[in-house]
Amino acid sequence: MPLVALQDVSIRFRGPALFDGVNLQIDSGERVCLLGRNGEGKSTLLAIIHGQLEPDRGAVIRGQQATTALLNQQVPLNLEGTVFDCVAAGLGERGRLLADFHHVTVRFAAEGTAALQRQIDELQRGLDAAGAWQIQQEVDEVLSRVGLDPEAEVGVLSAGMKRRVLLARALAARPDLLLLDEPTNHLDIDGIRWLEQFLLDHSGALLFVTHDRAFLKRLATRIVELDRGRLSSWSCDYNTYVDRKEAALEAEAQQQAAFDKRLAQEETWIRTGIMARRTRNEGRVRALKQLREERRERRERLGVARLQVQEAERSGRLVIEAKAISHRFGDKTVIEDLSTLVSRGDRIGIIGPNGSGKTTLLRILLGELQPSEGAVRHGTRLEVAYFDQLHAQLDDEKSVIDNVGLGSQTVSINGGKQHILGYLQDFLFTPEQARGPVKYLSGGERNRLLLARLFTRPSNVLVMDEPTNDLDLETLELLEQRLVEYSGTLLLVSHDREFLNNVVTSTLVFEGRGNVKEYAGGYDDWLRQRKVEEPPPARSPESPRPARPPVAPAARPAKLKFAEQRELDALPGRIEILENQVADIHEEMAAPGFYQQDREAIVATSDRLRRLEEELAAAYARWEALEGRTA
Repeated sequence: MPLVALQDVSIRFRGPALFDGVNLQIDSGERVCLLGRNGEGKSTLLAIIHGQLEPDRGAVIRGQQATTALLNQQVPLNLEGTVFDCVAAGLGERGRLLADFHHVTVRFAAEGTAALQRQIDELQRGLDAAGAWQIQQEVDEVLSRVGLDPEAEVGVLSAGMKRRVLLARALAARPDLLLLDEPTNHLDIDGIRWLEQFLLDHSGALLFVTHDRAFLKRLATRIVELDRGRLSSWSCDYNTYVDRKEAALEAEAQQQAAFDKRLAQEETWIRTGIMARRTRNEGRVRALKQLREERRERRERLGVARLQVQEAERSGRLVIEAKAISHRFGDKTVIEDLSTLVSRGDRIGIIGPNGSGKTTLLRILLGELQPSEGAVRHGTRLEVAYFDQLHAQLDDEKSVIDNVGLGSQTVSINGGKQHILGYLQDFLFTPEQARGPVKYLSGGERNRLLLARLFTRPSNVLVMDEPTNDLDLETLELLEQRLVEYSGTLLLVSHDREFLNNVVTSTLVFEGRGNVKEYAGGYDDWLRQRKVEEPPPARSPESPRPARPPVAPAARPAKLKFAEQRELDALPGRIEILENQVADIHEEMAAPGFYQQDREAIVATSDRLRRLEEELAAAYARWEALEGRTA
């Protein structure tokens, strides 16, 4: 018997039904991923399975008293108390009694008052009566598995750690089916990888919603899609699902085209002349009415967002140069002695744990924040567009139109004028949503709005801080494609491993204690290089990647030796050749089709560029050393 089965379930809030007679069965041991576009009703479906919502029609059947626990998409704002209190509270009245007992005993150990002793005695009697003592061990075991300090105050934890607390609360109830709504939100890469392994080791069944493709691919044993009120099940991996879904949509389009053609023919027949009306049969008229009704009830698939990245005039070859920058907040060192060069066409991913300083590094590179030490130099003709993960650029009280149009009813797109409503429809906003305030938008809709606002501005430098959060997979993959086609420079902060692999060609990685290191390739390339990494070589401010140690000048003689003089004479020519080779590779990488090649070809070109830049840095260092001895 299945753990949970939905039978002919329907629910409607406004407009078309979210679910229209859906059926679903989940068995023990399954890990099912629920996919669907923003607004299709994925969170509502989880709430119905959990029992928080009652369907308008149909039944939710649980086998053998199967239990569920739900981890919601959003972290509640009112979490308070210790971690132990919060986790135990998920166990109902027994958990509340245990949390109170735990809290009072901690206070009693510190204060030792008679009043606290009386409270302990009273709570002990309540725990005995409720038979709640056995859950103490269960809570302690879950906290140990999830890696949480039971005495930590929840209110001061990061969003990612709060999600761990909520996960522990869900697990403490030992559910047969764990329901997870975007569980990777607010988690950094280390947290996501921990959660993956934790759930792989979890013995219960899972039903989860996610936009993280790497997370999906590693966990899911089956994919269920919610599309226009209907559920479909796909017993295959994600890549196979994408191929099969595309084929199914193509077949659906062909069937609808054939249906529409038949309907048009029948409409033409019913409107023909007097002879046709005299001879028409009533059965054919009734069939036409049925065709009209079927066409009226058809739910069209929402179009795909049409993202256009406007590109400004090309920047100079140098975009940003950072020389020996360090930054501290009080006693905490966030960045320590980082030198890097960002050239036109570079696509740099920034990776690191939550709170490590990724956004701080972006602000320093953009000139919004002065480093504690070192200097940042900007190139010429820079037009920067900045995607802010906190959505600080959005005014919640203003309408969607005002946030994008800034008082104008048109926007300028690639040299032409477009009405603001038409432009917002490209980002899947209905006219009603466009006229409404931003505060009513979901997380995914806010991200789409920020993209719409961002892309009204021509740029040659795109800076994106967590742009993938809450986007549905179709919009995410389209954004990925547009960034690959972008010929400008990209600085990208993301915890989405698949997105990093497909978009960036080098990464800056925060590796602890302010150490930021640069690697060629994306996320997987960093993992491979990190495993076989040798001790880091000396860093030259002239090079964006690890460079050869500069040649130190020997004790200065009166004049150069003959061989050294010949070397000095030859170095300007050698430097010019290397500069031209580096410039050629930058031009090659700036071509629109470059990042559409296989990843191996992209990485090989990036490696060749790194080697040339190392040689160039070493040549400059040698030239400076020899030239200094001639002074």
